[in-house]
Amino acid sequence: MRIPRSVFVYSVLVFLVGPLAAQESYPVHPDMVKKEGVPSGEVRKGRFEKSEVFPGTKRDYAVYIPAQYDAKNPAALMVFQDGMSYLKTVPVAFDNLIHAGDMPVTIAVFINPGVVDATSEAAQPRYNRSFEYDAVSGRYAQFLLEELLPLALEDLVVTSDPNLRGLCGSSSGGIAAFQVAWERPDQFRRVFTTVGTYVGLRGGNELPVLVRKTEPKPLRIFLQDGKNDNDLYCGSWWVANQDMLASLTWAGYEVSHEWGEGGHNRKHGNAIFPDVMRWLWEGWDTDPEIRNHPERSKSKANDFLVAGEDWELVSEGHQFTEGPAINARGDLFFTDLEGSKIWHVPPAGAPRLFQEKTGGTNGLAFAPDGKTLYGCQREPGRLVSWDITTGEMQVHVENVRPNDVVVAHDGTVYFSEPRKKAIWMLSPNGEARIASDQFSGVNGVILSPDQSLVYAADYGGRFVWSGQRAPDGKLRFVQPYFHLHLPPASIDVRSQADGMAVSADGWLLVATAMGIQICDQPGRVHLIVPSPIGERHPSNVFLAGNTLYATCGSKVFRREVQLTGAPAWASPVKPPKPRL
Repeated sequence: MRIPRSVFVYSVLVFLVGPLAAQESYPVHPDMVKKEGVPSGEVRKGRFEKSEVFPGTKRDYAVYIPAQYDAKNPAALMVFQDGMSYLKTVPVAFDNLIHAGDMPVTIAVFINPGVVDATSEAAQPRYNRSFEYDAVSGRYAQFLLEELLPLALEDLVVTSDPNLRGLCGSSSGGIAAFQVAWERPDQFRRVFTTVGTYVGLRGGNELPVLVRKTEPKPLRIFLQDGKNDNDLYCGSWWVANQDMLASLTWAGYEVSHEWGEGGHNRKHGNAIFPDVMRWLWEGWDTDPEIRNHPERSKSKANDFLVAGEDWELVSEGHQFTEGPAINARGDLFFTDLEGSKIWHVPPAGAPRLFQEKTGGTNGLAFAPDGKTLYGCQREPGRLVSWDITTGEMQVHVENVRPNDVVVAHDGTVYFSEPRKKAIWMLSPNGEARIASDQFSGVNGVILSPDQSLVYAADYGGRFVWSGQRAPDGKLRFVQPYFHLHLPPASIDVRSQADGMAVSADGWLLVATAMGIQICDQPGRVHLIVPSPIGERHPSNVFLAGNTLYATCGSKVFRREVQLTGAPAWASPVKPPKPRL
């Protein structure tokens, strides 16, 4: 919803283009001026020089404490990027707004970007602003939450409710503010960005697409920009901000905006600041919760996920979970790869140890009989299986280093061997041979729901490969088929595509560094489902009925979805023809 222009009675633009553009000016909002009878808050200043997230950096910061602050009642929080430049205006505005009851009692933290001192007078310092602010990653959020904020707020009582915590920034500071909330909606949910740098510097140009494709998050966002903003080698700020607004609106976010004629500065943003705060904090005293709005969202989350359902913990306390496999009875088995164990979760019961000293077994898969469980044993390097009723192990293929495995309804077994970039097949008569080695890399392996295709995930690339099963079981017409998203600003540029699952109507679910990417049959990502907040990205997935399981680091999770699984041990099903 866009705020009516009449609300912004003090944002009338006086703008002259061309050589007189410097005369862009706006009336000073009365709430940006100190008022008689309004108590003033306190401002403390500090310097932080011990970052491990951004080593070697030094930066100034300040903390505004409103006059109404009472340690008995946790205060709301707002964090300003490029913070010291906000000190002349924000404390006065907060004094007025808090006094008027238009926003909660709010502590503000003002943080400058880091600088690494020069080694000598003949050298330049290293300015970290773009590295910290423009990168579409979780690094800056980690810095705030683990280092700066604990220091700045150490003697203050601040709410942990993310609905009462916000961020603000301009230009690169604006995208940084958005990115912190995007990465950690469990910590911050209100965002104001002015002339935000959603352009191609460090992956910001990908955000509009990711907003559309990622499971919507509970955020409230206000965007400001002007038609004369920057238009440079990396993109148009004006166009990029409009693209962000379109994506946020399409996905059903609580979003508003104010467009003007101005350039790349904070003049317009300052002029509307108090009214934006009123909108941003609306409902704080009666119903502060920021919600998803599926009723107005066009996200594929509405088709794939179940409203109100989130991840639920199944098992924890392991070293590294992998290889979820479930039979028709509902027995869940998964591996603790580094612990060299296999765990069993019965349909109704707690996790219990099934096997130990498994040789670092990785991927698992059930045969159609529901009791034969195949496993990829790293040491000494072989494909094995266990009878889950007796625990007896059988060796099927030796002198290989398998990673993941799938068993077709006809009894043919396919397994990946990353070191050879190959998919092997084990025929029902016990003969093992390479089905194809025409891959840039292989990791996870799965069958299409009709079992005519074998999909192989390339952990080190960005594709899931597809090969058609020939009559002899080998693979032909192998192509890098499913195009995955990569983390825009990660040091590790691999997709880390790993385990996979398929639905009866043809959707492919891939565990990746960005979460579970759900692809249509033509190979395009429609939705990205993040891991539970704070957990490692998924290594593998299994879709059992309408329940999606994911192995994430030391834990296993599940959530209810609208997709229906098509496990390879079941009879093949022909999915509908997709939209091409």
